[in-house]
Amino acid sequence: MKSTITQEKKWKILSSEYLIQRPWLTARRDVAQLPDGRINNEYYVLEYPDWVNIIAITTDGKFVMERQYRHGLGNTCYELPCGVIEKGETPLQAAQRELLEETGYAGGQWQHWMDLSPNPATSTNLAHSFLAVGVTKVADQSLDATEDIDVYLETPEFVKQLLEENQILQALMAAPLWKYFSSK
Repeated sequence: MKSTITQEKKWKILSSEYLIQRPWLTARRDVAQLPDGRINNEYYVLEYPDWVNIIAITTDGKFVMERQYRHGLGNTCYELPCGVIEKGETPLQAAQRELLEETGYAGGQWQHWMDLSPNPATSTNLAHSFLAVGVTKVADQSLDATEDIDVYLETPEFVKQLLEENQILQALMAAPLWKYFSSK
């Protein structure tokens, strides 16, 4: 299918002001002119680097899943391995690095799975999802100073049940998993 994503009706940015610029939070206020001439004097945009997440399946068919506390919601949930694309990395390189660092798994056959926008109305980044089939444990976790991640190997049936019972709350992880199960 030809892409239906265009830049029709793109707004003209008249001015921008950064309200905060930190490593994990950059927010700006734009004054924008709509195509019909109206002015939006106060539109807020969050700038983030692109992210990756990985559906990783072991050689014996188990999903490599993580559980970690997420302070925004105040909950510990099942998630896919994920992380930020560092400067100079391709999305695939970042996905392979994050899987290895967070879980100790690597190898297998990799394919780009899908791209999603966390919120196209206010966020500038994309989440790139990958499917890695046939991964094996090759190392211990190598976590960042603030990461506290538990790794679980789960059956496809259990992961699908998590989705069906709304136990995977991160939409950017639920969507690629739903795509995976709908294609099987």
